Amino acid sequence: MKLYSNPASPFARKVIVGFWEVNAIDDVEVINVIGNPVDSGDIPIMENPLGKLPTLVGTPFGTLYDSRVITKFIDHHYEGGLYPSSNLFETLKMEALADGIMDAAVLLTYEKRVRSEDKQSEVWMDGQWMKINRSLDALESNGQEFLNSPFNIAHIALGSALDYLDFRHSDRAWRSGHPKLNEWSEEISQRPSMIATKPK
Repeated sequence: MKLYSNPASPFARKVIVGFWEVNAIDDVEVINVIGNPVDSGDIPIMENPLGKLPTLVGTPFGTLYDSRVITKFIDHHYEGGLYPSSNLFETLKMEALADGIMDAAVLLTYEKRVRSEDKQSEVWMDGQWMKINRSLDALESNGQEFLNSPFNIAHIALGSALDYLDFRHSDRAWRSGHPKLNEWSEEISQRPSMIATKPK
């Protein structure tokens, strides 16, 4: 299988960590490409007409895209336990929350990197950060049971999201107001799968 990815993408990282965690990283060739919302660049649009990452080619089900679709394939194909049946809907909910943090953070990045400074909307960027900060506050206040639960796809997604905030939005200093999340992030970042996929 071939995974079209980018080392800066938190969604692609989530997928790669998934392969690591089910001991299947050797089954996939990671191909790093460049693209953005206005130019698909090297992303294979014949395989994924959306021109988005990640895109997984060569599965028994053909080409798959969207990180949640791909991680569900990984879990199904390798019986990896990433989506525990005993706590499925809580896992899906927390994965959606983490993916939402990633989505807002990536949109914030694009606003700063794709638009010229005179066309950037501070109101819009503040709105994206508000979504992120509300989510972090909720996890800080009410997320201990989830954070301490057995490792699953939602933890992969959240770890990827938090590292992306450090990588692209360190000026927002999310860690200073979220000590429990900070401690959890420091711990999770020591997993071999997270070390091997650190964004760059």
